Parts: sequence; structure tokens; C-alpha cells
Amino acid sequence: MTTIDLYASYTRLRFERPHPKVLRVIMDNGRMNSADHAMHSELAQIWKDVDKDPSVNVVILTGAGKVFSAGGDFEMIKDLVNDSEARLQGWREARDIVYNLINCSKPVVTAMRGVAVGAGLVCGLLGDISIASKDCVIVDGHTRLGVAAGDHAAMIWPLLCGMAKSKYYLLLCDRLTGEEAERIGLVSLAVADDTLDEKALEVASRLAEGAQSAIRLTKYTLNNWLRQAGPTFDASLALEFLGFAGAEAKEGLASLVEKRKPAFPPSSPV
Repeated sequence: MTTIDLYASYTRLRFERPHPKVLRVIMDNGRMNSADHAMHSELAQIWKDVDKDPSVNVVILTGAGKVFSAGGDFEMIKDLVNDSEARLQGWREARDIVYNLINCSKPVVTAMRGVAVGAGLVCGLLGDISIASKDCVIVDGHTRLGVAAGDHAAMIWPLLCGMAKSKYYLLLCDRLTGEEAERIGLVSLAVADDTLDEKALEVASRLAEGAQSAIRLTKYTLNNWLRQAGPTFDASLALEFLGFAGAEAKEGLASLVEKRKPAFPPSSPV
């Protein structure tokens, strides 16, 4: 299979070569790069294809236009709420997005601007070097939707910014800027928006021109911290998808679609 063939089937991800050994992967679906079924599936697969592509040393992941990713597409979320087969498929893909990115041997640099939410944020924060524009809006909105924060947060947020900050932002779904995310350690760097792409390429180029075995083995070793958190992640993901079958998720989705405050039903003790 040629390098071109590896990426020919993608419909929600675009590809550029800003450096001979750097592949820029651009989330692009014309709807604020929200993760519909196709993008969700492609974000699970891309890391395997990158890993077996000998022409790529480093990946830059970004979003088209002025937005990184606006989170899960409402139609996809509706399917997760109403269809058990869609939930099972979504669970598999959400699992694979995380583990395939962690296990990809090539370093991943993420460049986030505009908003970074949902499956896009998963990749944005799990990238080996995460760079955000200072005014990027970062939100983990799971509990606002009515499901547990499952698709990466329990694994990595406490490692990055500590338990106190993790609980604050994950339980309340408060927004934070890229500048604040850098201050608390949630992202590697925060830069002015007009320098974001330049900085991401600078970092990626340095990695691409470095000692590849040494860099990849360092990534592998450091990511053992994330692998140790695998059982925590697995539990959080299972509980998130359990929640999609419940009344809270139905009300959370309806309130987002109708742009109103949710009225969550009384909950049984957990």
C-alpha cells in the first residue's frame, strides 16, 4: 500500500505536508469540525495509519478554519442516546481514539484554536505536545450533557493539572482559555493565535529532524503513565456510555438542541 493509499479513504480529515517528514492532519467537515460518525471513526483509525507510514515522523493535528473542534455532532449523540448498536460502536471508537493515539509511535503535536471540545479535545490533550491559542476555549462538557466525563479526562487531566483542578472543570463543565490551560499545566504551550500554526510546525520540525528512535522510545516510556491509568479510563468510558441510555442524557441533549437550561430528573443514589 502506498502512502497516498493510506489516506485516500478519509472524508473528514484532510492532509498536508508542511515538512517532508511532517503530516498535518486537519479536521474538516464544514460544521465547526464537530465529530459526526465519520469523523469519530476516522479519529480512531488515523493513528494506526500514521504509525505504519514510513514517510511520517511527526503529526500535527489541527482544525480547519478558526475552530479546532466543536465536540460531538448532535445527530451522532442522538444515535448514542437512542440506539444500543450505535452506543456499542461509539464505545469501541472512543476507546480506540485514546489507545491508538497513546500507542502511536510517532509524536503528535496538536494546535488548538477557537473551541476545543469533545472527541477533538480528547486528541488535543492526549497529543504529546499540545499548543493552544491564548484565547482558545476549552470545555469538557460531559456532565452538562448528562453523562460521566469518560472519553479521556479521568486518564489524563489529573496527571496534567492535578485532582483539584480536574474535579472543578470536569464536574462543573466550566470553560477555560488556552492561556489559563497553560497556567495550570493542562496544555504544553499557549501562544498568540496568529503564531499558532508557525509554532506547531517549528516544534514538529524539530521533532521530525531529531533522533527518531530516542524520541519514540521516550514517548513510549512516558505514556506508561497513561497505560497505568487504563483501568480508570476503561471504567469512565463504560460509565459514560451507560449514561447515554439514561434520562439525564436525553434531557441534556434536548436542552442543548433547544438552547435552554436543562431540567435533569431526580437521580437514584449511585
